[in-house]
Amino acid sequence: MMKNPIAVVTGGSGFIGSHTVDLLLKNNYKVRVIDNFSGGHESNLRDHIDNPNLTIFSEDIRNLSSQSSIFKGAHSIFHFAGIGDIIPSIENPVEYFEVNVLGTIKVLECARESNVQKFLYAASSSCYGLASTPTSETHSCNPEYPYAQSKYQGEQVAMHWASIYGIPVISIRIFNAYGPRVRTTGAYGAVFGVFLKQKLENKKLTVVGDGLQKRDFIYVTDVARAFHFASESKRNKVIYNLGGGSPQSINYLVELLKGTVDYLPSRPGEPKVTWANIDKIQTELNWMPEVSFEEGVGIMVENIKDWANAPLWNKKTIATATKSWFKYLR
Repeated sequence: MMKNPIAVVTGGSGFIGSHTVDLLLKNNYKVRVIDNFSGGHESNLRDHIDNPNLTIFSEDIRNLSSQSSIFKGAHSIFHFAGIGDIIPSIENPVEYFEVNVLGTIKVLECARESNVQKFLYAASSSCYGLASTPTSETHSCNPEYPYAQSKYQGEQVAMHWASIYGIPVISIRIFNAYGPRVRTTGAYGAVFGVFLKQKLENKKLTVVGDGLQKRDFIYVTDVARAFHFASESKRNKVIYNLGGGSPQSINYLVELLKGTVDYLPSRPGEPKVTWANIDKIQTELNWMPEVSFEEGVGIMVENIKDWANAPLWNKKTIATATKSWFKYLR
């Protein structure tokens, strides 16, 4: 690879995007971040603000021109920009498809025009729906809600552009990513964002169902490493699962956080277990997760003050926030 290759990171001020920027700069990349800061924060990149190898562009991917100079000379594009959360996608599906599908097409067109060597698409394991486990990449996809469908269609168009236009695409289906800088405000959603604020305020942790459900948690720096490995590989037009490969129960998370519990009704459309079969990415990219669940949770607790301004959820506010979930999902 050339000295100081150029990488474009869409959504580079967000949770996973900013950790990927950290790693790329550490590996002597010149990094161009594209972000409209609707979900991410420029403060996530504050450690690099004076780094001459980092340039930040305040742009909405939906407005990108295929002739954009941002992509000129780029070796790789890491496409993290998009909107998440289940409930808002049920309530406003059009925006999700505009950003996650049409926005992806805009970035793909920029990739096509600039002849990049690698296009990395951040896909979601939610494409599998209520899947059998452990789940391999060949498992059928059955998205349960608009967010999942929009991310899956984004992946499909990326693979279509790979077939038609020869763009070297790798799609990585991320399971349950967690770690520092995970979003602390906005819609009700990710369990860490809910639990850590509750713990900080000495409130009960609101556990959905019986807490026996398991999630395949993967620490964010391990996610960034996987994307970096993929960008430097010779693989093309391939899909990888990305998880820890060892599902953990919500009750075990509660135990690690040393919290008391308030139980909520189970929700439709949620799997009892998410579990990534990661054999393919281990074999083909020689990637392995490095951060154990216990170590990762410990780091989150050490940084618990990051949740000082996060919303505090309780049974009543969660019931209000999830009305659409129970109305539309089965």
